[in-house]
Amino acid sequence: MLNNWVVMPTCLPLVLRRCHTCASGTFRANGKFRVNANHKLLDAWLLALCTVCGETTKLTVLERAHVRSIRPELLDRMHDNDPALAAELLQDPALRRRNRVALDWTGAWRLDTGDLVDPDREVIDVSVRFAARIPVRPVRLIAEGCGLSRAAVGRLIAEEKLISAIRLNSKTSADFTFMLKR
Repeated sequence: MLNNWVVMPTCLPLVLRRCHTCASGTFRANGKFRVNANHKLLDAWLLALCTVCGETTKLTVLERAHVRSIRPELLDRMHDNDPALAAELLQDPALRRRNRVALDWTGAWRLDTGDLVDPDREVIDVSVRFAARIPVRPVRLIAEGCGLSRAAVGRLIAEEKLISAIRLNSKTSADFTFMLKR
């Protein structure tokens, strides 16, 4: 029987960028947008607040975009300060690259294992799905989901009792499966 686990975000991640006021390195996006019109051209930014001093920084979403080239529902969501849109945009690698920021997912996700893994079963098949691009080491997910320590998971890998098609010691945000033999 295949167990399905889901890595789900619980809140927006921290934005890693240096604050010009207090030299802090983290900002919290709260889902607020600023849209500025200059004739038929629009600029749009996602606003984020410094976690230390509260200074605002703007992450460029649209830059000198013609009004007709923007989907009306996207513009409505920005005007409504949709937090789901903020989460979608923070997931976009192009937006992060353009603004030269990274994300810190520490404490912003949880593992939903559904039913607990039956420890008496001889072979356990698990499919792990990511609801968002959250980079996590599979060893950490397996340890948390099975109630083991990371060292115990490392020993299972060394003994070839834990098998997967991906490297379990490096971070991934792609769906994967693994098999645990007891």
